[in-house]
Amino acid sequence: MIGLLMVGAIINYLTRSTLAVAAPTVLKDLHISTAEYSWIVSAFQGAIMLQPLCGYVMDVLGLKMGFAIFAISWSFISMAHGLANSWQALFGLRALLGLAEGSANPAGMKATSEWFPAKERGFAGGFFNIGASVGSMLAPPLVAWAILSYNWQSAFVFTGSLGLIWVVLWLWLYQSPAKHHALSAAERDYIVSGQEQHLQSDGTRPSVPTILSQRNFWGIALPRFLADPTWGTLTFWVPLYLTTVRGFDLKQIALFAWLPFLAADLGCFAGGTIAAAAQKYFDVSLINARRIAFTVGALLMIGVAFVGFVESPFVAIALISLGGFAHQTLSVTVITMSSDLFKRNEVATVAGMAGTCGNAGVLLFSLLMGGLLTKVGYTPFFIGLAALDLVGAAVLWTVVKEKTTKVRSLKAEV
Repeated sequence: MIGLLMVGAIINYLTRSTLAVAAPTVLKDLHISTAEYSWIVSAFQGAIMLQPLCGYVMDVLGLKMGFAIFAISWSFISMAHGLANSWQALFGLRALLGLAEGSANPAGMKATSEWFPAKERGFAGGFFNIGASVGSMLAPPLVAWAILSYNWQSAFVFTGSLGLIWVVLWLWLYQSPAKHHALSAAERDYIVSGQEQHLQSDGTRPSVPTILSQRNFWGIALPRFLADPTWGTLTFWVPLYLTTVRGFDLKQIALFAWLPFLAADLGCFAGGTIAAAAQKYFDVSLINARRIAFTVGALLMIGVAFVGFVESPFVAIALISLGGFAHQTLSVTVITMSSDLFKRNEVATVAGMAGTCGNAGVLLFSLLMGGLLTKVGYTPFFIGLAALDLVGAAVLWTVVKEKTTKVRSLKAEV
């Protein structure tokens, strides 16, 4: 099940990353300025802030049907990008795409909370989130190939059509543990017995005001607000940075722009592994183990601050790749905490609401970059990314309050 979800996430992030790789070509062809591009990027980020709506729909309709509806939508919207002939058209399409693709993280967290005991949830969340970095990693070579072989319009048609194929597999194969015919009674008992009993679904619909009133929500939402601009920068701005500052052409983008996302793949597993090791060797609680993993990622992000100061473009790529690893280490950790702190029937809504905060951070950061890049360059923004993650770690340690009920060890995540 988590493999099926991971493939869906790969396609989700492949389609959303297509524009970033095609940007140098699209901007030149449609005569779009850097400032206008920042508005196009921001349209996606503004719409994806409606993740709580996606989460709520999936909590009410059920994960299987709700996620299928969103996946069909993002596939057709992605293909429609090939029809755009102005920055205004791209602005509208990116907004629609952001709304549909905001379903991915809430869907992943909801499935993880249903299918895995607490001790395996961090690893499962990391496995699902590999989809984000793999999809973004595949975008440079695939999109560059489509552009060089055909045109930039075909790149959107190709990546969008993959989503429709995946929906067929999703509707055919996915079921909840309670309904899956291939799941034995022993396996089902193993899943249920390993989950926090006080977080089991009470059968009610999630209450947004109640969630907003809880400090634990803000304890994970604010770190996402501070940390997610890193992923937005990697996805939307690094290809332009490599082109305009480091002098890369489209072929070099295809060769090197995927490396930060390969590093991010490793980071997806690092968060769960660090948390498991912290519990095993230091006998800390689950929540403190998650906080330690986030802090390690935040400290590694300091390397990104030096990207603008190195002369070699390959050293710059290496530091950006370190940022990809560090970001996914801390990002997967804090995303997983929605299933550690909230009831099963609230997880998708909470993950969506926290995602809204994260994308609000990306939106504001992207607008600042679009408005100030020509004046101050990229270096201050790389420094800012490192500083924001350190502040996020401080928030996670001071705001989140642990539940008194204990859960079993995370040894299985190692």
